[in-house]
Amino acid sequence: MAEIVSEQQVDAYQRDGAVFLPGLFTDWVDTLIAGIDRNLAEPGPYAAENLQDGERGRFFDDYCNWTRIPEFAEFVHQSPVAETAARLMRSDGVQMFHDHVLVKEPGTSKPTPWHQDSPYYFVDGDQTLSFWIPVDPVTDASLRLVAGSHRWEKPVLPTRWLSEADFYESPGDYLPVPDPDAEPERYRILEWPMEPGDAVAFHFKTLHGARGNEATTRRRAFSLRLLGDDARYVERPGRTSPPFPGHDMRPGQTLREDWFPIIRKPSNRHDGQ
Repeated sequence: MAEIVSEQQVDAYQRDGAVFLPGLFTDWVDTLIAGIDRNLAEPGPYAAENLQDGERGRFFDDYCNWTRIPEFAEFVHQSPVAETAARLMRSDGVQMFHDHVLVKEPGTSKPTPWHQDSPYYFVDGDQTLSFWIPVDPVTDASLRLVAGSHRWEKPVLPTRWLSEADFYESPGDYLPVPDPDAEPERYRILEWPMEPGDAVAFHFKTLHGARGNEATTRRRAFSLRLLGDDARYVERPGRTSPPFPGHDMRPGQTLREDWFPIIRKPSNRHDGQ
């Protein structure tokens, strides 16, 4: 693992809530492209088009499809995602949460709004991680992240991407969504030009977004959400995204393993326990 992820990269992830991992999944690009193509041809129940009438281009996203799309399942179980995530999170075990596909066609001006993932989810913890992996070269439409935002005292208010309304009817105590571009002296934004198979690993609580895709080429990205040892189920002020209806979990529990399988078993855990 030292050859895949250095201690300096682990330190950067812990400090900034995000780290760039060039070439980590280069050997998996064709597999991910095949899976994304299948996802576009056969959208799941959570597929969404994120443009208002009159907005140019296409901004498609879909999630929770890895169990029905064989290319995604192969990537989850056979690529170095689990070992890499364990090292970056400094976690013994790794649990699958869900997958996410995001496609911005050429000429799509709409940005991905600034947000944290954690407030949308029913899971919380210090040991959480997402991989964001483009299968096309990206420059201006690359992922952008605010360094250190995973350590903010309060979460950022989650909003709906299409309507821009508050995600929860009674959201509670959240920070208003900031505009890091308007206050560059206050926020340190991380972003990298990326080649197919490069990855950014980032914490569920790291504020992030992306510009529109004004290029002449597509911007297809595959994201994977993973959990570490301290992740636990929490209640939110309303229906979460993804919702996972009928899960029957209670606050403080680890997520049920039949729905969210362990993909790297903790060293102190044995079969039958």
